[in-house]
Amino acid sequence: MKIQLPVQGISQYDSSIHTTYRTSACGPVTAYVLLNYLSPNKSTYHPNDLYKRLGGTRIGLFTHRFVRNMRKILGPNWQIEKCSLHTALNELKNGRLVALKFDKYFSLQWNKKSTFAYHWVPLIGYEMANDELVLIIHDNGGRNRESKIRKVPYSQNASILTFIRVTPTSNIYF
Repeated sequence: MKIQLPVQGISQYDSSIHTTYRTSACGPVTAYVLLNYLSPNKSTYHPNDLYKRLGGTRIGLFTHRFVRNMRKILGPNWQIEKCSLHTALNELKNGRLVALKFDKYFSLQWNKKSTFAYHWVPLIGYEMANDELVLIIHDNGGRNRESKIRKVPYSQNASILTFIRVTPTSNIYF
């Protein structure tokens, strides 16, 4: 089984991103991609605005700030919360992206082999390959790396992943 949602990504190193934000803009860029996917014609936020509104810092965007400030941005008709892998996969089945955070540092897994040390990305799908769960992400790019779709093994990263679901509580979008 494979699910992959059609998502238009953006690099956190895009020329439209303020130069001082670029190294730590993965969280706001993930939020931007998510908001544009939810409502492509109505989202008025730019990653630079989201960097400020979400509380981005030079060392990144903390999970609790992402959740709390996305709730402020989207309002009471949305449920924004940490969730399990099972819930995240169900969100994808229902056609909704999930924000995914890789974090070796605050999970105290410094020596853990993982795809990223610290990085926010939109989780856009998953598949089973050779009896292993593979997550499909839209990587927000790097200094010399464009934004692109990537596949990462869940088992290699499981202990450092945080999933954030953004689900409407009603049929009203924006």
